[in-house]
Amino acid sequence: MFAAERRQLILEMVRANGAVSLRELARVVQTSEVTVRRDVRALEAEGLLDRRHGGAVLPGGFSREPGYPQKTHLSAAEKSAIADLAAGLVEEGDAVVVGAGTTTQELARRLARVPGLTVVTNSLLVAQALAHANRVEVVMTGGTLRGSNYALVGSGAEQSLQGLRVTKAFISGSGLTAERGLSTANMLSASVDRAMVLAAAEVIVLADHTKLGAAGMFQTVATETITRLVTDEQATADDATVRELDALADCGVQVDLAPLGAGPSGDAPVHGTGSGPVHQTQPGPMARRGGPPPGGAPLPGQRRPGAHGSPVGPGGMPTRLAELGLPRGR
Repeated sequence: MFAAERRQLILEMVRANGAVSLRELARVVQTSEVTVRRDVRALEAEGLLDRRHGGAVLPGGFSREPGYPQKTHLSAAEKSAIADLAAGLVEEGDAVVVGAGTTTQELARRLARVPGLTVVTNSLLVAQALAHANRVEVVMTGGTLRGSNYALVGSGAEQSLQGLRVTKAFISGSGLTAERGLSTANMLSASVDRAMVLAAAEVIVLADHTKLGAAGMFQTVATETITRLVTDEQATADDATVRELDALADCGVQVDLAPLGAGPSGDAPVHGTGSGPVHQTQPGPMARRGGPPPGGAPLPGQRRPGAHGSPVGPGGMPTRLAELGLPRGR
């Protein structure tokens, strides 16, 4: 395929989806990520698209939100790995809220095996994934159906979350930065996600590497309110995303890296037991364990030193990613 044809196809994909990862672009145009990165730079120089860490978006800084059919094909392997790791953070008998999104839908499929679990959600897709789980109770919010992502939004959804108290909130979004926190492209979705966060003792963001450094129009969760980020190991393949992870860790966000291309490790727990290590993310300090943070759950929005901070090094001081010997960018 000639460069002009390849770049036209890349441009059409970004226009159709709003945001596309370099890996997905390389797969579709059947070339290397290095070549795709060069094509994206050329298209950016012409003002036709904007580069983002690990991908490309529509120009203008804030990408429009792609619909569900497009999202299901974006970063599928990364979302699956993130869901595997996140499911290990849920214990038997937990009560959790799960927001809308294709990554949270993947998580819900795994939560179907957790006995005694209660899941509150505004997502029809999450509810559908749990519909036949006999040991899981599913509670739907009220609200108005937003067809593009099969989620219930509006005042009805927000009011049904008032007075709710759960152990964990699992949410996703369009972008995540240390400066702005989690954000999304839709105002109604952002409002419901904020109501979910207020109900939870721990706020766990599920975001693949293409969302790191990107920003949606509406802020969902401020960085200081995020307990934990579960992302994929591709986040360490680029200097820009590594810097973003460092900045998030400096703000007190615990970072977990989900390995790609590998099933659950032999010592991984059965989901929902809350015992044993969650999937190994990196050797040494970056390995994370499931279960709640020590010392009891904080109130929503509270900070507690050491409870959900960055990786901890000698003497209890935070350890930045660069000090852990992680692979750096290309």
